[in-house]
Amino acid sequence: MSALSSPSRAWLAPLIVSLVSIGLFFLSLDDVLAFRRDAIDQGEYWRLISGNLLHTNHWHLLMNLAGLWVIYSLHHFHYRIWPLLALLLALCTLEGLGLYLGYPQLWGYVGLSGILHGLFAFGALLDIRRGYRSGYLLLLGVILKVSWENTMGASDGVTELIGARVATESHLVGLVSGIALGLLWLVAATQLKPGKEQIGAGH
Repeated sequence: MSALSSPSRAWLAPLIVSLVSIGLFFLSLDDVLAFRRDAIDQGEYWRLISGNLLHTNHWHLLMNLAGLWVIYSLHHFHYRIWPLLALLLALCTLEGLGLYLGYPQLWGYVGLSGILHGLFAFGALLDIRRGYRSGYLLLLGVILKVSWENTMGASDGVTELIGARVATESHLVGLVSGIALGLLWLVAATQLKPGKEQIGAGH
């Protein structure tokens, strides 16, 4: 059964994220919703989450939404809509908190890329638990990518395309968050329902 016809309707989760991101892009609400350290210090804590849904320009938006759908297509069989929405919200929250607490020198941030790295790692862990050897390669690949970026820096081409510095630290926070959530989920699911580790196999 295809992802779009799955009774789990998990595809609605990336669709909601896509529509919200597109809507916020055209509404130009960066002054109210973007991750801004000084505003968060003053109690505007929603920015920790909402900043992940904003983008610098249309190329940034298109790249992130394309990445979201590719990652969802890769691991769609693991998910149901409500657990997937909860996962995305958790990743957004951990991303904002991780950047705020772990990188005090970071003044501002927008974009989904950190969330995408976390979602990718989470899906790779579920692949591994289901016995897919490709999960190890996917997890190793994203770890090596993030390690390279945080050592050597991001591509100059991407920086020019999105019109801003690529916040490679957000990729690291997202990766760590995705791995942590994935391990917690697998441990909890195994203890509660042995053999039912997936976040809904909607078939």
